[in-house]
Amino acid sequence: MRIGLIGTGRIGAFHASTLAALPAVTAIVLHDPDARSARTVADNVGGECAGSLGALLGAGLDGLVIAAPTGSHAELILAAHRAGLPTFCEKPVASTLEETDRVLSALQDSDVPLQIGFQRRFDAGYRAAREAVASGRLGWTHTLRACTADPAPPHPGYIPGSGGIFRDCSVHDYDIVRWVTGREITEAYATGANRGDAFFAAARDVDTAVSVLTLDDDTLATCTATRYNGAGYDVRLEVCGSEGTLVAGLTEQAPLASAEGTAYPAGSPYPGFMERFQDAYRAELTAFTAVVAGLRPSPCTGEDARAALAVAEAATRSRAEGRPVRVPAPTRAHAYGNGRP
Repeated sequence: MRIGLIGTGRIGAFHASTLAALPAVTAIVLHDPDARSARTVADNVGGECAGSLGALLGAGLDGLVIAAPTGSHAELILAAHRAGLPTFCEKPVASTLEETDRVLSALQDSDVPLQIGFQRRFDAGYRAAREAVASGRLGWTHTLRACTADPAPPHPGYIPGSGGIFRDCSVHDYDIVRWVTGREITEAYATGANRGDAFFAAARDVDTAVSVLTLDDDTLATCTATRYNGAGYDVRLEVCGSEGTLVAGLTEQAPLASAEGTAYPAGSPYPGFMERFQDAYRAELTAFTAVVAGLRPSPCTGEDARAALAVAEAATRSRAEGRPVRVPAPTRAHAYGNGRP
């Protein structure tokens, strides 16, 4: 199949390389406003270049991958929809709930699939946690503890347009809590702090945050996030139940040290998210080729992305107002993404 890709920055170039290695993909057509970047990536993966969005959409594609900046996601999704192209888009659908609803409303009666990129759903550890919850092996869940810790902050210029730590970073934890448990998040209570670089406060953001979530069955979840975890990239989820506990991300490369002197971990920490989730990204795009071929429904729908964004917006408001904030209920049923397949 011929797959188009918009955006050839860091994640776009990574996706291009991943797509080029998939057996189902016979050709990749790339477009980026920076023509030099697009040509460099195309040369690296043996792909083609399209000089404009119109040329890309008219290049006989079977599906489209969007790895462009967040501000362009909504219009690119709608353009792909009008062209009848199954679409994979990195999170989010749009920057706000209002714009997300506009996009999803336009797609509501369409049979053209949309898959949003929440790659943790394809990680072996998180999938095992979901299966353990679904099987009842852990009993009834009472607590989840999610952690996302970057080893170093992003470039200062990234933060003002990132949407803030809850929308940019913790949103992955919100999505995976929903997906692993199969439950909705009904309330968020969040706080944050700045002890690092001044550019976070200047952008009215924080470099470290905690959110406490209540699920619709009264399970509780804590989600911590920081931009300053010098030990290395750390992403984990502890699922605690009445009959047992299971941890995703507790591997030999988890950047943890034992205060009791236990020799753990034995491996070198992952330097970043692309290395930690390399297999998950491959599985995610492999799933997208199956979506394009009509062999499966979208494993992460636009409605799933909306639900995670709604929690992030509630957490953002909670930090600003210093109180718990109710999360609005989903506007429409999401038949696959959060339910048990």
